[in-house]
Amino acid sequence: MNSIKRVFAMITLGFGLHSGQDALAQDALRAPAYPLITHNPNFSIWSMDDQLNNSSSKHWTTADHGMLGLIKVDGNTYRFMGQEKKQYSSILPTSDEADYQLAYTEKRPEKDWFLPGYDDDGWQMGKAPFTDQRGEGGTFWDTDELWLRREFDLKDMADLNKLDLKIRHDDNIEVYLNGERIYELEGWIHRFKYVEIPKTVQQKLQKGNNVLAVHIKNTAGGSWLDLGLATEVEIPALKTIQPAVQKAVEMSATQTKYTFDCGGIALQVKFTSPLLLDDLDLTARPISYITTSAKSTDGSSHQVEIYLGVSSDLAVHQPYQEVEAAQYGSKGLNVMKVGTTEQDVLGRKGDDVRIDWGHAYVAVEEHRKAKQWVSTSQNALGSLTDPTSRKVNLEGKSLVLNSLVDIGNVGAESKEQVFLIGYDEETAIQFFGKNLLPWWKTASGGKFEGQLVQASEDYAEVMARCEAFDQKLLLETQKAGGQKYADMCVLAYRQAIAAHTLVEGPKGELLFMSKENNSNGSINTVDVTYPSAPLFLRYNPDLMKGMLNGIFYYSESGRWKKPFPAHDLGTYPVANGQTYGEDMPVEEAGNMLLLTAAIVNQENDPAYAKEHWEILTVWAEYLRKSGFDPANQLSTDDFAGHLARNANLSVKAILALAAYGKMAGMQGMKAIEKDYLTDARGMAKQWMKLAADGDHYTLAFERPGTWSQKYNLVWDEILDLGVFPEKVADKEIAYYLTKQEKYGLPLDSRKTYTKSDWVFWSASLADSQADFESLIAPMWKYADETANRVPVSDWHETKDARVMNFRARSVVGGYFIKLLY
Repeated sequence: MNSIKRVFAMITLGFGLHSGQDALAQDALRAPAYPLITHNPNFSIWSMDDQLNNSSSKHWTTADHGMLGLIKVDGNTYRFMGQEKKQYSSILPTSDEADYQLAYTEKRPEKDWFLPGYDDDGWQMGKAPFTDQRGEGGTFWDTDELWLRREFDLKDMADLNKLDLKIRHDDNIEVYLNGERIYELEGWIHRFKYVEIPKTVQQKLQKGNNVLAVHIKNTAGGSWLDLGLATEVEIPALKTIQPAVQKAVEMSATQTKYTFDCGGIALQVKFTSPLLLDDLDLTARPISYITTSAKSTDGSSHQVEIYLGVSSDLAVHQPYQEVEAAQYGSKGLNVMKVGTTEQDVLGRKGDDVRIDWGHAYVAVEEHRKAKQWVSTSQNALGSLTDPTSRKVNLEGKSLVLNSLVDIGNVGAESKEQVFLIGYDEETAIQFFGKNLLPWWKTASGGKFEGQLVQASEDYAEVMARCEAFDQKLLLETQKAGGQKYADMCVLAYRQAIAAHTLVEGPKGELLFMSKENNSNGSINTVDVTYPSAPLFLRYNPDLMKGMLNGIFYYSESGRWKKPFPAHDLGTYPVANGQTYGEDMPVEEAGNMLLLTAAIVNQENDPAYAKEHWEILTVWAEYLRKSGFDPANQLSTDDFAGHLARNANLSVKAILALAAYGKMAGMQGMKAIEKDYLTDARGMAKQWMKLAADGDHYTLAFERPGTWSQKYNLVWDEILDLGVFPEKVADKEIAYYLTKQEKYGLPLDSRKTYTKSDWVFWSASLADSQADFESLIAPMWKYADETANRVPVSDWHETKDARVMNFRARSVVGGYFIKLLY
């Protein structure tokens, strides 16, 4: 990289657009998704596009969490964030709009079953939706296949505009309208989707005797069917809005910044989630700042207004849920909030879910030219352009919290406007039957409005602290691993933290509970904590303790009776005990011992180990018996399947035993230290014989021709255990460099996919900086080029950068492993 490009990359903190706005940006990383608001698994909003105004902002699950940003310059309106939500009028309602029934059969019907006039008198009738979820009020369906028909008449055919199929389904489906196939998909969609119906099909509709016909097959997991017809409604105000021209995007650890050209005004939009891990109260305060700064670029002054619209989608699982809003003042702030009318606290758990209890908040400082109002999504833009139509709607579906601030005449001096966006869960977690409050409620008390006021008063100080920390993180990651390594750490920082919730436990202990995002929704999964650990060990070991405390409690309380740790504590947000279907005995025992030793090492104090010594001893004794040559079982790489005699898992067990010995020695138990370290070093010698395969070591003992990443070896050096000779890691690194694909080092010889977190761990074994950077560069390339625009996935195909599964997971905290060296 030449010096000019390097300066540009430094200024942009390594991130920029691939859209040609600036030729110098070509070496900057294009993020798979850009974090906007990141606090916890429920309050996590991203831009999954290169341009902020190219699509709606989304929750990490990809559900719309819409925020619309507009700037009016001398009467001309430009969109800088999100997209205007399309509006539809129902022609044939779905179950979220009205009750309806379908004729259905579970037996394959005659060939003309999808045509109008077919005799379905022998079919059953059922209320939509058809689902295996009994609480949804529809027809229970848990068989393999269904054939369904929905007959209907049309009254006002002349008024039809563009006609769409509105559908939600799980799994494979084909849909016919009057005998013509209009939709087919192998897979599922968990939210309603609108599919345009071809004009040729639409023109064949009749006033009477029409039919929607469906064949659906449930292949795995849940089941769902709900469908209807809708027509798009034109919104005149949309015709007056122009997209702002995005000039750049920059990302640092706690901030994402965009710049736009808006008709003589340069607009900067900055999203700040102040996740400063040395300040738990600030990190856990679920309030982000959206800062807009406008200044003239043409020598003239311009009249400028800034608009922010925030959808009630932030507070619902599905947009059809009923919500209610409020608008009021609070100690110098104008405040709006919205939440569901039902408020089923902790009633929804699982993976692909959004919170539907508590309230989303928008606040601005009181200002004579600041206006706020709540509207339906249908009239939000109309009321923006025509203030006389601002009818306040405080109840309904799909509401919008609207804020409009006149910042006056803007010249060469920048004018700033700050919006506060917050979410009060009110109740965050259930921990073995006890409902726990969000951290701020136990730390500060009071109402959420007090947190908003404090966030507003702290703004200048918080922004300065964020800027200082972002620069510190950038410089130390650059020093540790080079520019591309720094880019990847910046990309991972907010994602890793926001996959957790911080609460105070029943005994006043800190609990930092992860959600296993986009894999199974478990809470406090030990083998998700393990790869996540480096970030938290580096910046606040107390949070690392918070990730282990619940697991220790589970065993020490007698609730978990096995001689190794549990896999998890339940399904987020309910932590009442393991819900995963299978144990990982060696994996989780090794993880807990190594992570406890890592805390002790970081603090240079054995106090945390001493507090849990009895159960640590139980786990160490288990590993001594069963860890060296593991039986056929799952490891953290469970997606790759069971594996007996797993060489990398054996490394974990050996080093965990050595770590236990070292912790014993720190407490003065020198005989135990010598015993365990001697045993571990003897096991290491035996390991080298059983795993030897010429120029590398095998995937499993005595399986020649196989290989795997031995990422667990990192602890030997980090914890200064001296168990494996250095030549083991050197041999592995040399071999890895011969096995790389375009987008990284495969996990092992079974497949060509990889786990990016483990690649960072494996790369850290390299003595040579050049070798480290050679292994990291393809990880950067994967993030830069993957077609899957989601918060960075830790499981991808190394040949084509395709995401296999997983996104928004905390395990990317593992990218920080190099900093622990």
